[in-house]
Amino acid sequence: MEEKIRTLGILKARHFSASLDSVRMPTGRVTERIKIEHPEAAAILAFTDRDHIMMVRQWRYAIGCQTLEIPAGKVDPGETPEICAARELMEETGQRAARLIEIFSYYPAIGYANEVIRIFVASGLERVCGPQDNDEISGAEILKISEVNDMIMSGRIRDGKTVIGLSVFNSKMQRGEIPENFFP
Repeated sequence: MEEKIRTLGILKARHFSASLDSVRMPTGRVTERIKIEHPEAAAILAFTDRDHIMMVRQWRYAIGCQTLEIPAGKVDPGETPEICAARELMEETGQRAARLIEIFSYYPAIGYANEVIRIFVASGLERVCGPQDNDEISGAEILKISEVNDMIMSGRIRDGKTVIGLSVFNSKMQRGEIPENFFP
């Protein structure tokens, strides 16, 4: 186990903090580690029917391009991941879900961050307004699941939560772990 010796520097931002620590390895060697404290997040596989899913287009500053991915966002203080998933779905697509279940959670950057992303599946969608998150989302669209799977396999979609979410969903469907009545 690594032992923290001291913190060399801290960066605090509105939604996260990062620290650079000096640590002692089990062998006695001293090195540095970065740790990012990040709130958990919720991501949503939002099905309009059994064969179609809502996706959003979003500019991602860190990679310098627009992506096609499932709706997602950070859990606000005092909010449950399920409430966050419903809120993010509404903000990014204008849809409300009649059914919402969590199917998986994972650490997207386990080597340096404590963020957890919880993936939900939503169905029984009802459009209640237009997308409200115009600063981040440039568009919402409905695509065939088979098309999204093809885009993942060809490398056109490389967003981790989308790839993991659809992979887990496909596996759970094959195992019969998603209730048949989940899709109206």
